[in-house]
Amino acid sequence: MENKQQRIQNRIGSEIVEFRQQQKTLQMATLTYDGCPHVSYTPFVYLPDGYYILISDIAKHGQNIKSHQKVSIMMIEDEQDSRSIYARKRLSFDTTANLVHRESDSWWEAIRALEQRFGEIVSNLSKLGDFHMYQLIPEKGRFVKGFGKAFDVTGSDLVDIVHLDEGHIKNK
Repeated sequence: MENKQQRIQNRIGSEIVEFRQQQKTLQMATLTYDGCPHVSYTPFVYLPDGYYILISDIAKHGQNIKSHQKVSIMMIEDEQDSRSIYARKRLSFDTTANLVHRESDSWWEAIRALEQRFGEIVSNLSKLGDFHMYQLIPEKGRFVKGFGKAFDVTGSDLVDIVHLDEGHIKNK
């Protein structure tokens, strides 16, 4: 007999996979060399060992990752598709960015996956010397389905319910 945690994992785990597959870009928060936050976005592909992004050193986030490897990422439901603008479905992770060496097996696997997902532009960009591949390794995250429906997620998509000790505070 399945326990509650197994039922949650089976149901929410498959929703996370489906949601991630629907997303083509992720928002990412990086830190500048002097520690200021910077937000941007990039196309991505998810492989079993992490999220892969192909970004340019010319872009601010490309420069930032070189000095700070901690990156926060988020995939979020389109505004037009959400039932409530305050409760858009989203999946976010704290990650560590690792440079993928050009011409390595991991490089080619990620390039093929990105090409399959986004087409010929990936081949063209990957030939430019300022573009680098990064593997974003998810550590801890959260999947939010709506109000009161938040789930902690590990880097390997293991799910747990988030229990809030206190609710919203009503104004007097």
